[in-house]
Amino acid sequence: MTRRAAVLRAVPAILLFALPAVGLLGLAALSLTIGRYPVSVPDIVAILSGHDGGMAPARRAVLRAILIQARLPRIVGAVVVGAALSASGAGYQAVFRNPLVSPGLLGVLAGAGFGAALGIVAGAGPAGIHVLSFLGGVLAVAAGAGIARLFDVRSMLMLVFGGLLSTAFFTALLSALKYVADPDRQLPDIVFWLLGSLTQVGWRDLMVAAPPVLGGIAVLTACGRMLDALAMGDDEARTLGVPVGLLRHGVIAVASMLAALTVSVAGMIGWIGLMVPHAARLLAGPRNGLVLPLSACLGGAFLLLCDDLARVLTEQEVPVGLIVDLLSVCLFVGVLRLVRRGWAE
Repeated sequence: MTRRAAVLRAVPAILLFALPAVGLLGLAALSLTIGRYPVSVPDIVAILSGHDGGMAPARRAVLRAILIQARLPRIVGAVVVGAALSASGAGYQAVFRNPLVSPGLLGVLAGAGFGAALGIVAGAGPAGIHVLSFLGGVLAVAAGAGIARLFDVRSMLMLVFGGLLSTAFFTALLSALKYVADPDRQLPDIVFWLLGSLTQVGWRDLMVAAPPVLGGIAVLTACGRMLDALAMGDDEARTLGVPVGLLRHGVIAVASMLAALTVSVAGMIGWIGLMVPHAARLLAGPRNGLVLPLSACLGGAFLLLCDDLARVLTEQEVPVGLIVDLLSVCLFVGVLRLVRRGWAE
């Protein structure tokens, strides 16, 4: 055991979550104050606590609309989406035993993007777009797994190959939809959706997406010990009583569901599922039971930070997917040496 691994094992698990959790809460509080209409901390406390009777009725109505109907669901949405993507990426990396794996490996992001574009072209409305996006992601993963089953279901390489084919197929379908879409009404909506945005997230979306996201993260975390055993190899894991096939396909199914939900809520947001689990692994070591929930916490905070930047950097809001890509690439390059060392340990 290396010195770093020994230190990490000596640190209580609660301390590993204390600082990220406090940072996430502080960032969420800060996010409520910033925007095109700045709101002071006393006003936020008064509105959220219900002690706003002393305000003028017009000002109270405006502040409630800004905080409760616009900013608060957007903040919660950023945390939920970031947590889902990060936990999904951590699950994929643990199952495939590869630090360069991301939630899009088996085509879930391409399929969900195609489903959303299909809903836009068909005029399905917001609810229909969300449903078609989720179903498209599930269908893409099922297609990739089906291709792998045609050859050798036990081979991880064939599963990756099936995912690549599924991604290429649904990307081609998405391109075809962009070609036939109305260039004035539908194509801008498709492009904006594919860039990723949290502007349309509301309480109804969160009521649908948050419970399965929290449940999926809990399921992946509960599988942490078995994923640790899987890291030693399939034969060793079977010797320890781990149902390798069931575990692998179950984690892939849950992680894919999480990724598909994020696209249905916020559009295409990449890189979080690849980069954030590495940061969590540097803090928590190789224990998946700690890496998975810590990835969710860090991912929620990271996406919330990116969304704050998207809101304040320019007068016209920048799609959060662009901010995520730029920051993630810079951070990933900056800590690449530490990431490799952390994975090896």
